[in-house]
Amino acid sequence: MTSRKPDEQLARNSRLRLVRPRSLATTARRAVADRRTRPAPRPPEGTPPRGELARQARQVLADAVRVARWAAVDRGTVTAPGSARERAAAALGLTPEQVRTAWDRARLAGLVEIHGDTVRPGWRLRAWDRDDSAALRGWVALLDAWSLAHPAPQDAEPAAVAEVVEAVPQVLSLLQLSAGPVLVPALLDLLQQRVAELREQRCEVPYATDTEPPAPGEPRGGRAEDPGTGEAPDPDALPRLLDWALEGLASVGALTLGPGQATLTPLGNWAVWVKLEQICVAAQSPAGHIEQSAEDMLRGCVRLTPGPARAEYRAWLAARPVGKAVAELLTVARGDDALLRGLAFEALRVVGAAAEAEVRAAAEEPSLRPYALLWLAEHDGADPDEAADVLTREEATWLWVDTAAAVVDHGESDLLVRHLETAVQGTVPALLREVREAGHPRTVQVLVALAAAHPDPALAKAVRRAAFQVHTGGS
Repeated sequence: MTSRKPDEQLARNSRLRLVRPRSLATTARRAVADRRTRPAPRPPEGTPPRGELARQARQVLADAVRVARWAAVDRGTVTAPGSARERAAAALGLTPEQVRTAWDRARLAGLVEIHGDTVRPGWRLRAWDRDDSAALRGWVALLDAWSLAHPAPQDAEPAAVAEVVEAVPQVLSLLQLSAGPVLVPALLDLLQQRVAELREQRCEVPYATDTEPPAPGEPRGGRAEDPGTGEAPDPDALPRLLDWALEGLASVGALTLGPGQATLTPLGNWAVWVKLEQICVAAQSPAGHIEQSAEDMLRGCVRLTPGPARAEYRAWLAARPVGKAVAELLTVARGDDALLRGLAFEALRVVGAAAEAEVRAAAEEPSLRPYALLWLAEHDGADPDEAADVLTREEATWLWVDTAAAVVDHGESDLLVRHLETAVQGTVPALLREVREAGHPRTVQVLVALAAAHPDPALAKAVRRAAFQVHTGGS
């Protein structure tokens, strides 16, 4: 082996790409030469320029940015009432309650990263004043977490709250398509229809134990039960929860409220349009797997170049709750297909801060640990080409074998031979020795395939010997 650097030509021409080009893995997807690129869609007429939208996003999160910068310098959280919150309030000219609200928003917008009791500035905070994308992405992250930024009434049924949160995208779509104020009764009618559809999808059967005819306006067969309680839902629950949702969306700057009506702000209109456009473009694309499982979606993205693949990930994520999507991607990552494992973490990079807790937990699983550590390092601001430094020698070797397994399953023999150049070991004997000790379940298959593919008879013989030793348990 003559170099530890990625083979740039290979990265451009190969159809596999498990992690970004780095010394650990140079495999990349083969560019689809005949794939036509679509012109960038234009936002609705009247949408402010991107710079103005970013200014509005910065204005919404102004207090959150101030608190985040204070906490990052002080290196302490301001979660609980006490000295930190009081000091922040005094230093910033805010009330303790305003500090608490701003702190919650800073976390939801990805402005800060918390490591134990230490607070670090997130990449969005570092780029806040100079990068409009950082401001807009931070605000969209806050919009996606509006139900956390504006907690539901304490007496609300959790199941009903979850239904409303899941139905809110349809409410926002109606507001966006209407291009103006929409009366609350019309929004309530849509919300009721969407909640009824969700209950029907869950096969919640309405009960009818009495023999009396239904009351006027009550559907035949009785009233639908509230899941978990077995009782008919409170007829006033949805109107109250709609009010809560509209207030929450207004609190994060997505809409404005008037007497009996709601209107999207320019920022909210732009965000909803972006999400709808992502879904529509993906649905019309050659992949178009937004309605499929995570596994099918990732398989559909194998032959896409990184840019179109990320667009597919965003569209797939926009069509489902973030928590559910992250769990589904990690389930795929735990499977036997190493290629899908790498692609799952590429999709999790698109999720961003909302996936941090789950990825951090996944770092405790041996098969996911190298991928999770690289994800966390890049999330913390490390350069992708240097993120591999967080891996131990053993973890780097395990990832090398896992990447090779993906090549064996999906790639070509010359790609497997070139994969030798990405190992951290300086010699083939050292690589084989550490590969044998890595304990990867696909070690034998990888070494056998490498021996069959390599043109050097001496090296192929050494690799076959190593495969035999692993197979028989020898040293």
